[in-house]
Amino acid sequence: MGEGFNLKVSRLIKASPEIVWRAYTHHATEWFTPRPWTTPEVHYDLHPGGRADVVMQSPEGERHSYRGVVLEIIPARKLVTTSAMTEGWVPQAGDMNFVRVDTFTPEGDGTRYTAEARHWDADAMKAHRGMGFEQGWGMVADQLTEVAERLANESPAP
Repeated sequence: MGEGFNLKVSRLIKASPEIVWRAYTHHATEWFTPRPWTTPEVHYDLHPGGRADVVMQSPEGERHSYRGVVLEIIPARKLVTTSAMTEGWVPQAGDMNFVRVDTFTPEGDGTRYTAEARHWDADAMKAHRGMGFEQGWGMVADQLTEVAERLANESPAP
């Protein structure tokens, strides 16, 4: 897809790709939404066509549900999802549909985590940026870093 209409954030995390993957897939309720919002529900069915559903909640209790589907998975290396479809490849209308690409690349003693939002056109990309993409997704990447590094420190050395 090239650079196209993409927004991305990246962090170097002091943990192996396997630990960052575990933090991403098994601890998403701890990091997925920028604080003070929370993520009370995350449902991943990690295979192409499986669901990728998240519920985010404001401090006042307002809930936003996002339903999506897994497009590609390479455990501990890459997860591609979209909200343009739901489980079973059912198309879904929406103003903010994009393809999300999360990668977990070994780098030195850690992992280069990159989260990328690939949009259909410039207007959608600009709208997402205007909603605070860099700040919000940056906060979330920092929160994932905290969780992964905590898990790495809890794990016994090999």
